[in-house]
Amino acid sequence: MPEVRNALVPKTPVILIHDAAIDEFMSVLLLSTMSEVDLLGIVVVNADCLAAPAMSVSWKLNTFTRQSVPIGLSNARGLNPFPWEYRGDCVKVDELAVLKSYSANPEWPAYPDGDALLTQLLSQATTPVTLLVTSPLTPISSVLQKNPALAKNVSRLIWMGGAVSVGGNLDPATVPPPTWNPYAEWNAFWDPEAVSWIFQNTQFPIVMFPLDITNQAAITPSFMNTLAQQAKTASYSALADQSYALVAAEAFYDMWDVTATCWLTRPDLFQEPPTLQLTVDTDLTGAMGTIRIAKTGRAVSVVFNFADDGTGFYNYVLNQFNRSAPA
Repeated sequence: MPEVRNALVPKTPVILIHDAAIDEFMSVLLLSTMSEVDLLGIVVVNADCLAAPAMSVSWKLNTFTRQSVPIGLSNARGLNPFPWEYRGDCVKVDELAVLKSYSANPEWPAYPDGDALLTQLLSQATTPVTLLVTSPLTPISSVLQKNPALAKNVSRLIWMGGAVSVGGNLDPATVPPPTWNPYAEWNAFWDPEAVSWIFQNTQFPIVMFPLDITNQAAITPSFMNTLAQQAKTASYSALADQSYALVAAEAFYDMWDVTATCWLTRPDLFQEPPTLQLTVDTDLTGAMGTIRIAKTGRAVSVVFNFADDGTGFYNYVLNQFNRSAPA
């Protein structure tokens, strides 16, 4: 059964910025189960997705979870666009059986400006806000460059991005040389200049979830088997099961974004993150997007490992998804 939390504990205000891959939609679903979180808004980045179906799924999830979270589409554009081979997953989610009864976004083809939404939410914040970012950092760098005073309304940035002590996830079959390198992770590679700007021009705490930890969060057969069993009676599990089934057979696909999302309410599932001084490579002729440890780098808390073998993480996610959408 879903765990019950003390309703008297103040909720953490959160803005989610994501780029609409399957695991990011699962982060949206997971956030809706967290009684400790006040989800103020969602900004979708047209990066690892296609904008129209990404916004359609976002609207359907809002309806599925019976939330009224404002959603906007960012104007961000990346230096290194995601391959088309990756970006179509949101189309498959939009066509899932469990979502068929939900209407598409009525605002199509015009969507609210995501950067304006981020600006508005930060401007109106009465307490500092957590930015949960499972995409490139471009919307934040764009908004804060235009409105630097808004940085004071950010309590911390939780970012799924980068790779520190492991290899990157660029596929040489989809990123040709000389741009391809074995060190970069896609959320850093898409717009390394944005990462560099955030590192150099902000002071709020950053907690980073690089591939070092997310490589340990595979979509395992055991996880999928339990989801399938829960799906018989729990619509959240049915949605997660149908979504992850689209990519579970892909060896490289991990629960990148759900891992970072879990830290919001269950940091005890992870080992204490060390603080490292980090920079990012923006050289067009070098290993662009590579995160490096440097004496002059930005202080970043980097999560490297689960507190156990990952059992606690999987159990928590399964427990949160073992529920049905509100009637």
